[in-house]
Amino acid sequence: MGGRRRRGRGRAAEEGADGAAVLRLLRAARDDLLSSGFWAASAGAVRAPLGRSAEPPARCVCYGLGRFGACPAARYQLAFLLLLLEELRVPPGQCSLFDPAFSPREADVLRQLGMRLLPENEEGKHDVEGSATVFYMVHCGKALYNNLLWRNWSAEALSKMVIIGNSFRGMEERLLSRVLERDYSYIAKVLKGTEEAALPAHPRYLDTFNDTSIHWFPLQKLQEISPEVWDFLEEPMYQDCEDLEIIRREDGAERRCPDATKA
Repeated sequence: MGGRRRRGRGRAAEEGADGAAVLRLLRAARDDLLSSGFWAASAGAVRAPLGRSAEPPARCVCYGLGRFGACPAARYQLAFLLLLLEELRVPPGQCSLFDPAFSPREADVLRQLGMRLLPENEEGKHDVEGSATVFYMVHCGKALYNNLLWRNWSAEALSKMVIIGNSFRGMEERLLSRVLERDYSYIAKVLKGTEEAALPAHPRYLDTFNDTSIHWFPLQKLQEISPEVWDFLEEPMYQDCEDLEIIRREDGAERRCPDATKA
């Protein structure tokens, strides 16, 4: 879904671990995040945007988590997500996930945790539908963020979103302006209305949470954006994009999560 490089690594190792073993590893990752102090520091960064919001998040959507049964980094990211849900008081049943890389065993573990699987590849085009929503998208491809912004392209909808994922500032710094505006125009346009806070650096999790920030979109800042910017609503197609970093819906066998239950 999100162009993650580690997805196929360690498949044999994961298949050799049963669901109970994966849950034990997940609990160990959770304990490690707590004992290291990383979660405590990160929770403070998470509270910053939410403390300014009149409406606490009612749900969470997670894209591109990866093969957490085999990959330690993905497992730590899932453990972080579970701690995040506790912090925000969002029930696991209000957290929906999609990654076409999930194995049937991993899908079963997520259900045991009380979480929901999105039945189809939305390509990030998820409507907040008026509900305050946290999107957890660590190390996903730029097109996924761009699609999400397009689907919710109004000041009212964006003001109800918090995105935890790749730094928008980092994208702006690394990409040529003409490439950002051509291929990821919604990211480019929303920058003026974005507040961003990086997750704290920790030597133990440099690869796991590098370049990860919390993004939120204050209504007052969004309302300062020129009205004609909001009038442009063309769906992104990425015809000229050389490195898309996203699995498209039409990519066949990998378009569904294993045994996903429809909402």
